[in-house]
Amino acid sequence: MKAALRTIHLLSRIVRALFIYRRFRRFTMITPRTYILNLLIAERFRSVPGLIVECGVWRGGMMAGIATVFGTGRQYYLFDSFEGLPPAKAADGEAAIAWQANKDGAVYFDNCKAEEKWAQDAMKLAGVSRFATVKGWFNETLPKFQPEDRIAVLRLDGDWYDSTMECLVHLYPHVVPGGAIIIDDYYTWAGCSRAIHDYLSRNELEDTIHQYLNGVCYFIKKKELAAPPHPTSHTV
Repeated sequence: MKAALRTIHLLSRIVRALFIYRRFRRFTMITPRTYILNLLIAERFRSVPGLIVECGVWRGGMMAGIATVFGTGRQYYLFDSFEGLPPAKAADGEAAIAWQANKDGAVYFDNCKAEEKWAQDAMKLAGVSRFATVKGWFNETLPKFQPEDRIAVLRLDGDWYDSTMECLVHLYPHVVPGGAIIIDDYYTWAGCSRAIHDYLSRNELEDTIHQYLNGVCYFIKKKELAAPPHPTSHTV
């Protein structure tokens, strides 16, 4: 009986997430399944107080969906260059370099470029007013970020090694213990997964990567850093 109730509860959550996806699908390039899994993960941390932050937002559809789940009582930050991705490097893998070189590819999306207004419109459609879009390269905007509260959910969609590392260096210390770091590109680009493991190793962190329903990866911050974060800085 308990197993059946858990299944029914999960199905109801999936159905709700699907309706949210349909509402924001013109604002996202994420597949329906991946979008839904992101929402299901984020939803598990609604009891954690704090900000919701996303790095790499494209048109803002994923964050708008998360905002629909968390509601109007949170502050949301959306960081993006809104000029596309920086050049992929060797650390990002041959597949990343090839993808960026193929400008006619079906999933190129103009090098992931989108006007900032798209993200702002998506957040307004979500019915939240406490949000800020922060335009610029991560190495320029994140060091200046002085959050008014701890971060409850941090979603990373920076694709490349340098971008992901920059986000971790400047934002991981602000995540509250028990908060979540959702990783969009862990299985997509080699540079992303390398950056995650390099950061955790360099700072001697015991956080463990979880895979939700054989899909999206995330990890939970277990404790505060024992020392200042690794002072890596990159142009992203």
